[in-house]
Amino acid sequence: MRPDDWQLSDDVDDFLARAGDFLRSRPALHNTPLTDIEKLRTRGADARGAKATVFGRLESGGEICAIFYRTPRGYLSVTPLSAEQAGTLAALLAGSGHSPSGVIADHDTAAAFAKTWQRHTGVAPLPFWQTHLYRLGKLTPPQRRPEGRGRVAGEQDHEQVVRWCRAFCVDVGENASVGAIDAGSWDDTRFADKLFTFWESPAGIPVSMAGSTSMVGGMVRVDPVSTPAHLRGRGYAGAVTVEVSRAALTAGATDVVLFADPTNPTSNALYQRIGYVHVADFTGYKFPYTAPEAS
Repeated sequence: MRPDDWQLSDDVDDFLARAGDFLRSRPALHNTPLTDIEKLRTRGADARGAKATVFGRLESGGEICAIFYRTPRGYLSVTPLSAEQAGTLAALLAGSGHSPSGVIADHDTAAAFAKTWQRHTGVAPLPFWQTHLYRLGKLTPPQRRPEGRGRVAGEQDHEQVVRWCRAFCVDVGENASVGAIDAGSWDDTRFADKLFTFWESPAGIPVSMAGSTSMVGGMVRVDPVSTPAHLRGRGYAGAVTVEVSRAALTAGATDVVLFADPTNPTSNALYQRIGYVHVADFTGYKFPYTAPEAS
């Protein structure tokens, strides 16, 4: 594979015009690129770091078979590649003077890219994130649903949504989002553009919460799902996940997906019980440079 099989661009509209059909061809597997790039497109120069974003597409026989983009936080997000393709991309970017903060991709792609990156730059990759990707098959509500009902959060619930998102980020070690929330930069977090739903007790008290993205390419991602620690184990997380999943299907989604922490057997078992099916594993590596990164 030749490095010039990769076509680079900094124009999001041109990139989507060329690569949009490829991304929409596998909306579950491509769920994060679909939502991230749509946010960059709609927010344009107002999106944090949009001017530093670079997009790439891999073409073979006139067809696009993979893409990558640099996220506002400096990570490369890459769709699945063979080991050879991942190595070629790493060599191309290293030789072009790019200095990404890390790489996020399906496990095999991320590992192959990180290995080649270390060989070309001497930077030892550090794994920092692992997750299971699930896609909804047949929605199967629990036989014993907790008392209460679902309710879409409104403007009056904003402070509670922010508090619960912050607590969720503390639980999962998402420190960058905690910092943004504490700095009052809610619009810069990955939660700002989401729709949130509460599961409420019969007394009207929120006991669990789930977020969901806007539909892109027929795909909706459920994220995050959060229940305060003292209320867990009562079925609230399952109830609210079913609520937002059903709402996505009713709205016309063809693919409803979510990510789950591999180290949390409770949540993984829950999602599978209500109809989610494992699709792939994803991994993130950081590249800890000893010198300041190039812009």
